[in-house]
Amino acid sequence: MLFPNESEGTKAIHMTKHKISTKRITLDAILIALALIIFVVELQLPEIVPIPGVKLGLANVITLVAVFELGPVDALIILLLRTGMGSMFTGRVMALLYSLAGGMLCFFVTFLVKRIVTKSQIWVCGVIGAIAHNIGQILVAILITQTPALVGYLPLLTVSAIITGAFTGGIATYISKRMHGFFARY
Repeated sequence: MLFPNESEGTKAIHMTKHKISTKRITLDAILIALALIIFVVELQLPEIVPIPGVKLGLANVITLVAVFELGPVDALIILLLRTGMGSMFTGRVMALLYSLAGGMLCFFVTFLVKRIVTKSQIWVCGVIGAIAHNIGQILVAILITQTPALVGYLPLLTVSAIITGAFTGGIATYISKRMHGFFARY
């Protein structure tokens, strides 16, 4: 028997239906659109520092908020669709490999760290996730270019990840606190 008693089975089915409601799909679509807008606008901004690969990663704010407020499934959907569509909209198809590798490693690390931090510490996930993102991108670069020396670039990227991750994580912490009641309705 799948569910030992009927009430647990009914509860699980109800929870499943709630998670895939029209409201939830609409919320995910809005968050994907918002993340895409942020991503495209950020590409138009001048570089913070003249170092390749260093950027704020503001679209990750949406993913961080989704991990903490909506859960891993919604956050993963938002991440994957934002990454894929962002690559198509900007014509940066080669960047898709880097973005997916960095984004997926960031997602899994963030999901693991989420279990030990509170909602007021989302910034910690921002920092650790940004570092993981850079590691994922460096690994892809090493595989594509067959240049293991690219690992030497990690210390510089780690410093930038700490700064930018704390910034985006801080924004995500603020949004999560201010909009928790809104997300709770979905």
